[in-house]
Amino acid sequence: MAEPRRFSDLPDYAFPRLRRLLDAHPPGGEPLAMSIGEPTHPMPSFVGPILAAHLDGFRVYPPNEGTPELREAIAGWIARRHGVRIGPEQILPLNGTREGLYNVAMALCPEEKRGQRPVVLIPNPFYQVYLVAALSVGAEPVFVPATEETGFLPDYASLPPALLDRVALAYVCSPSNPQGAVAKREDWARLLDLAERHDFVVLSDECYSEIWRDAPPEGVLAAAAALGADPERVYLFQSLSKRSNLAGLRSGFVAGGKAGIARMLRLRSYAGAPLPLPLQRVAEAAWADEAHVEASRALYQEKYRIADAVLGGLPGYRPPEAGFFLWLPVGDGEATALRLWRETGVRVLPGAYLGRGSGDKPDHDNPGRGYVRVALVAAPEEVRRGLERIRDRL
Repeated sequence: MAEPRRFSDLPDYAFPRLRRLLDAHPPGGEPLAMSIGEPTHPMPSFVGPILAAHLDGFRVYPPNEGTPELREAIAGWIARRHGVRIGPEQILPLNGTREGLYNVAMALCPEEKRGQRPVVLIPNPFYQVYLVAALSVGAEPVFVPATEETGFLPDYASLPPALLDRVALAYVCSPSNPQGAVAKREDWARLLDLAERHDFVVLSDECYSEIWRDAPPEGVLAAAAALGADPERVYLFQSLSKRSNLAGLRSGFVAGGKAGIARMLRLRSYAGAPLPLPLQRVAEAAWADEAHVEASRALYQEKYRIADAVLGGLPGYRPPEAGFFLWLPVGDGEATALRLWRETGVRVLPGAYLGRGSGDKPDHDNPGRGYVRVALVAAPEEVRRGLERIRDRL
């Protein structure tokens, strides 16, 4: 039986690719994992008691649209964090944000745009689910470099008007993964104006927004409200994975226009997997509490200071504005990752594994090729040891 061609162009996923690169070689020191963005800070203390109190909820099918209490907790967080009041019909809890970032294309991307194949805009480097979502709906993924020259955010306005007229969806990640850049009000204004003029929808992945250096990043909902944008043009995706150190809970949400949320909910009734009820109860408490978030953020801010002190003298080092990754220029990211592993035991991710090139030599113009991504997720002193090893080999 023939395989579907729509997925034949998928690149290998980053972490199996990293294992193939490194695992055939012994580490050159105590192994230190700085490649994957998996938080290691303590979970909120209320997780266990709430789970124990609601274990009988595993007996029943969970509500597809989320509990009223969970949607109210999310709406309350959006009001406190972004100053925007929305109703429960504008919120859909997700079984991990990846689910929503994928299924939103299924729900909102048309089969044609102005009589042509629709386009999905993707920042480059990018989170891999953006690509597979575009391919799944038969859209053309267009990768737009997010480089130092563009402030590490994609310059969608630089694209030809004829291409922009075919755009159905545009993914944005702010704070950006892996570069840690933050979209400002003027960035949102340009993008939302572009979306209005060319009639497309903005999908804002803000999963790193609660880890920041100096000031909380402005999100798309606040910018859209301030600018008077059409609510159906913007959708915010957020998660408890990074904010609350609950990656295994698989709990996130999408918030935006009523009509789009209704279409996502309808699709989910057929093909989705709602969060089990006890986990929704934990999520309710997590969105309502900021103390654990502030404690975790303080640890990340300590690690920013460590990174600045250890790596500040390296050419090209750029302190991230937010998130928990360093994006270090190294010349050849893959060769550097292998050398660091073999000489020091530090495990980092080649930037090319997060990017996409073009043409016959796809790595030639891959914007991640000259970088490695370093995750600051371990305890501060472990981060310091790892960064010192990296510094001494660069």
